[in-house]
Amino acid sequence: MSLKNTIVVPVTPFEQNASIIFCEETNKCAFVDPGGDIEILLAKAKDNNLIPEKILLTHGHIDHAGGASELSEILNIKIEGPSIEDKFLLDSLKEQGQMFGMDSRNCIPDLWLKDGDIVRVGSITLEVYFCPGHTPGHVIFYEKDTKIALVGDVLFQGSIGRTDLPGGNHQDLLDSIKNKLWPLGNDVMFIPGHGGNSNFGIERQTNAFVSDSILN
Repeated sequence: MSLKNTIVVPVTPFEQNASIIFCEETNKCAFVDPGGDIEILLAKAKDNNLIPEKILLTHGHIDHAGGASELSEILNIKIEGPSIEDKFLLDSLKEQGQMFGMDSRNCIPDLWLKDGDIVRVGSITLEVYFCPGHTPGHVIFYEKDTKIALVGDVLFQGSIGRTDLPGGNHQDLLDSIKNKLWPLGNDVMFIPGHGGNSNFGIERQTNAFVSDSILN
């Protein structure tokens, strides 16, 4: 599945949407949430003649971050994100992997991200928004030029992220969606961590958890 300058590849038994966002001018790319199946992601980048530049993480759960250390080592590229509040999750990726029968390594990002940071991939500029709730250090990435947001497990088509896992907070998640996502605009298309794409306007009308009629 491709959306403008983003290739989405479901990986791991959790069918997590790993994304490869790329710059058409330079062919440089970033792997967003490479949870596993690294060989598939590497092949997809090679097939599209892309030049890996960095790894971006929205949060520290194994299905999103489980393959980051291995991919970083193979390609000698840096890991950026999530926010430092998710350190305890990244420190336990190997343990998480043992629980789910997945081979994973603990992860130490080269750069922790915070609200208002800017991430660059080639000539692409991604805005970073701190969106806790699903995890305490969750961030999302927004490309203003194409109006595409990579939201991890904050928001899904017709649903929202779980908050019953360690560090989760339901009210924080609702606040993140209302105060960080919705102001970006109804016409923003988003790629969630699982399932199909949608846009904020549709979710504000129809999402049973965070529609305007629910939150207002």
